[in-house]
Amino acid sequence: MIVRDRPSGLRLFLILRGSVLPRILPALLVNTLIAIVVTLTHGDLFTHKITLTTIPFTLIGLPIAIFLGFRNTAAYDRYWEGRKLWGEILLRSRNLARQCTSLLAYPQPVQASSGLDDVRVRMVYRCIAYAHALRHYLRGSSAGDDTRRFLLPAESQKMGASSNPPDYLMLRMGADLQQCLQEGRIDPCLAASIDATVSAIAGAGAACERIKSTPIPFSYTLLLHRTAYMYCFLLPFGLVDSIGFMTPLVVAIVTYTFFALDALGDEIEEPFGLEPNDLPLDAICRSLEINLRESLDDTDIPPPLVPVDFRLS
Repeated sequence: MIVRDRPSGLRLFLILRGSVLPRILPALLVNTLIAIVVTLTHGDLFTHKITLTTIPFTLIGLPIAIFLGFRNTAAYDRYWEGRKLWGEILLRSRNLARQCTSLLAYPQPVQASSGLDDVRVRMVYRCIAYAHALRHYLRGSSAGDDTRRFLLPAESQKMGASSNPPDYLMLRMGADLQQCLQEGRIDPCLAASIDATVSAIAGAGAACERIKSTPIPFSYTLLLHRTAYMYCFLLPFGLVDSIGFMTPLVVAIVTYTFFALDALGDEIEEPFGLEPNDLPLDAICRSLEINLRESLDDTDIPPPLVPVDFRLS
């Protein structure tokens, strides 16, 4: 995610970090070059004059703009829902840490130094591992030391062999809660509240999986791609007779607007990826880890992630 103050003045036109311009630059240059050639030849193709008026482009341009706006709205809805779900995971994880440290009856206070043999520490650490595992699962990467160091060795090995590591960790969370009930360390009514928190975390993770596995229909995206590209490549022929030498400039502005909206929709449609404008899952997981480790009076807590070159990963 790009994190920076809004630029002003000339910097507004020179900034590339966070812009989709590098992504659309080849198509933009080709389209502008075609506009320059059309302007120099006055729209003649060999010995034939290609005559187009602005009327077709007016009729087509409005629907394209509406469809692009609709697609970007749908893409942003997915982006915003993904952010709300990760906010829910962060909130519920804090609640789970509070419940585990205060509702499970042990003679000694909870300390991270007790290690994973203490079920309270184990459940809180597993919640941290769940966030990291879910991040890797949504991005299609393998869980590394950032996940495994919060788990028992046997649990870490079984998680690696699971087809859905986050779901496996939630199953282990339920097993530990059952053990606490059998040992009489928690009242059944209080255990139900912890189980509800665990279920809410699992539900938010499943909703993220839904967003990941259900993209905007490809045929709809393909239609917009084709229509926008054909519109922009034919636009010089419709403008050259009316605005003359200004055709390349106007075509470049229109092309940049259409291609940039299209590219931006592509980026935020999949909010859990590694594009510059995707959600900062690394930073969210780090924030969750800091909060939960502080609840255990842990030491050597890592610092929050900060933007690098205005990008927060």
